[in-house]
Amino acid sequence: MTTVRVEARSARRRRLTVIVLTVAALTAVVLSVAVGSVTIDPTRVVTIILDKITPWPVPCAASDVQARIIWDFRLPRALLGFVVGAALAVAGAVLQAVVRNPLADPYVFGVSSGASAAAVAVLTLAAGVFSFVSVPLAAFLGALATTLIVFALAQRRGRVTPGRLVLAGVAMSYLLSAVTSYLVLRSTLPGQSNVGQVLSWLSGSLAAADWDDLGIPAVVLVVATVLLVLLARVLNAFLIGDETATSLGVDVGRMRLVLFLVTSLLVGVVVAVSGAIGFVGLVVPHAVRMVVGSDHRWVLPVSALAGGLLLVVVDIIARLIIAPSELPVGLLTAAIGAPFFLWMLRRQSRGEA
Repeated sequence: MTTVRVEARSARRRRLTVIVLTVAALTAVVLSVAVGSVTIDPTRVVTIILDKITPWPVPCAASDVQARIIWDFRLPRALLGFVVGAALAVAGAVLQAVVRNPLADPYVFGVSSGASAAAVAVLTLAAGVFSFVSVPLAAFLGALATTLIVFALAQRRGRVTPGRLVLAGVAMSYLLSAVTSYLVLRSTLPGQSNVGQVLSWLSGSLAAADWDDLGIPAVVLVVATVLLVLLARVLNAFLIGDETATSLGVDVGRMRLVLFLVTSLLVGVVVAVSGAIGFVGLVVPHAVRMVVGSDHRWVLPVSALAGGLLLVVVDIIARLIIAPSELPVGLLTAAIGAPFFLWMLRRQSRGEA
C-alpha cells in the first residue's frame, strides 16, 4: 500500500511539473514578445497573436506598427528560442542516458563543435569550394559527420562502449574547436570582412530569427521527441547498463547508433539557426531528473519544456541587461552552465552523483 501511495504521489508531482512548466513557458513567450526597445502591453501581445491565429477577428487596441513588431520580429524569435532550448535539452537527456554520465551533452561529444566548424567554414570560405552550401545545411552535415566519426572511433572489436564514446567525443571536440579557431583567425586577415558575423554566430544568438527559420527545427523537434519517447524503455535500459539492456532484448549497438543519429539531427538543425549555445543540454536534463526521476517517458517531454523555458528567459535577460544593445544568448547560458558543471563535478567527486 505504501508503494502505491508513493507512486501516486510521484505521478501527481510529475503532472504538476508539466502543468507549471507549460504555463511558465507560455508566460515567458508572451513576456519575450512584450519587452524590448518598444515595450508593448502583454494583453495586446496576446490579442494580436490570437487575431493572427484564429479564423475570426479579435478586437485589439494595438497599432499596425505594434502588430508588425510582434508578429514579424519578436514572436518568431521567442518561439525559435523555445524550440532551440527544447531540442538541446532533449539531446542532452538522450546522450546522458546512452553513456550513463550526467556530465554528457552535445558539446562533450563534439556534435555542436562539428556543426560550428562546418558553419564557420561556409561563412569564412564563401568564395571558395563551400560557396554552394548554405550555413544551415553545413551545420547539419557537420553535426552528422562528427557523430559518425565519433561512433567509428569508439568501436573496439565491433563494440562501442560509453567510455570510448566520451573519449572520442572529447578528442573530436578539441580538434574541431582548433579548426574553428583557425577559420576565425583567417577571417581577420585583410580582405575578410565577416569576422563580426562569425563571432556573433559562435556566441549563439536569436537576433536574426524570422518565420523561415522556425519551420524545420520545430518539425524536427516534435518528430524526434515523439520517436525518443517511444524509445523511452530503451533509454531506461541503457541507464542500467549494456549487459542488462542486452538481457532485456535491446540491440545495444544498433540502438546506440540510432539514438546518436537522432541527437545529431536535433543539434545540427538548431545550431544551424541559432549558432553555438552551450550548457542547456547539460543543465536541464540533470535538473529535470532531480524533480521527475529517471523514467524517460517523463524526462524527455519535461526536459523539452524546461529547456525551452530556460532559453526564452535567458534571451529576455540578454536583451535587457545592456539595453538598447544585447548580449549573445550563448554567453549567458555559459555563465549559468559553467558553475552548474563545476557543482556537478564536485558532487561526483564526493560520490553523491
